[in-house]
Amino acid sequence: MRALHRGFAAHASVAALLLGTAVAAEVHAAPAPAEEPAVAAPAAELPEDFGASCHTVVEGARVTAHCRNPYPRTDRIRLHVECDPWWDLDTDSAPVDVAPADHATLTARCWKAVRSAWVTHEPAAEPAPPSPPAASRPGT
Repeated sequence: MRALHRGFAAHASVAALLLGTAVAAEVHAAPAPAEEPAVAAPAAELPEDFGASCHTVVEGARVTAHCRNPYPRTDRIRLHVECDPWWDLDTDSAPVDVAPADHATLTARCWKAVRSAWVTHEPAAEPAPPSPPAASRPGT
């Protein structure tokens, strides 16, 4: 009877081991839960055909952003540079409007080293449509 009990315990241990391995494999193979999307301001959505294409180059302590706007809307761009030493001031360029089919080059520098650099985009204010000419009154 003792041998039967040991055999049962051995089989139960093997079954538990196999079951645990199978469950672990399923958990490992399961996709990770989707993260909550970042909450963005629901203000105005930019059209798909917007935003100058920019290429940023860092050479030592100098940063240059070359931007070209292939879209029919004017893009207002700014170059932002974060400097590495704590005492070196970070810089943000003045906004520059890049008209359709136009290009712009923005530059900035740090004293020692650049930690990061990026370009931000926003739609430029559209010019007001021209007002119609004043109607001429008869007799004036």
